[in-house]
Amino acid sequence: MARQEAGRAYQKVIDSIKRKIICNEVNLGDTLPPERELAETLGVSRTSIREALRTLEVMGIITSTQGAGNVISGNFEKSLGESLAMMFLVQKIDYKQISELRCGLEKTMIALAIDKISKEQTDLLESIIEAMEKNTDDTANVALDEKLHYTIATAASNPLIVTILQALADVMHLFIKDLRKKIIAEDKGKKRLQLAHQHMVMCLKAGDKIGAQAAIEEHFQLVDENLRFDYMMKNTTF
Repeated sequence: MARQEAGRAYQKVIDSIKRKIICNEVNLGDTLPPERELAETLGVSRTSIREALRTLEVMGIITSTQGAGNVISGNFEKSLGESLAMMFLVQKIDYKQISELRCGLEKTMIALAIDKISKEQTDLLESIIEAMEKNTDDTANVALDEKLHYTIATAASNPLIVTILQALADVMHLFIKDLRKKIIAEDKGKKRLQLAHQHMVMCLKAGDKIGAQAAIEEHFQLVDENLRFDYMMKNTTF
């Protein structure tokens, strides 16, 4: 019974802080009241307060800093990334499914970016394309590839898309790195990947919405071809 009461008290604290956020009583960057004040206001023990605050920190809602208190931070990328990574493991998500997720996200983000992208961002994308053309270091090119896609996501001006891509960063890094090795193993694949990236940037700069969608299709057609080949190799019996 005592454990059940403690569970309700802990949830009461979380619900109270959520309501304050919803009602704009506390906002991003604000510091929550001290533990003692929260305990007195909500009529719960300081143990329940601490348990609730630890949970909110794991969720990415607050950041606890010695001397600064508990600040509403909205740092969801790490917690969301860890949750998604575990989901992929438990549900046996494969690269094909990750590719489908990326394709959907990138079609949306390039459609949004095409109306919002700045000259500074298109200049940056062109410099990335130029660097990828000249660079022979595959590790550096993987980083440039990620930077190109992240720049387009930022240009879309949708924090949800950016948050999801950042949350998936570790998984995506392995995804892009492994696939690039397959794709650039032959000059033909390397040229096709570079042309797909160039096409994306050209369409963004020209405001060509139809062309931009086609560029994403080109990119993921190449990805899917390599995924199918990889799947066939893993599932072929001799």
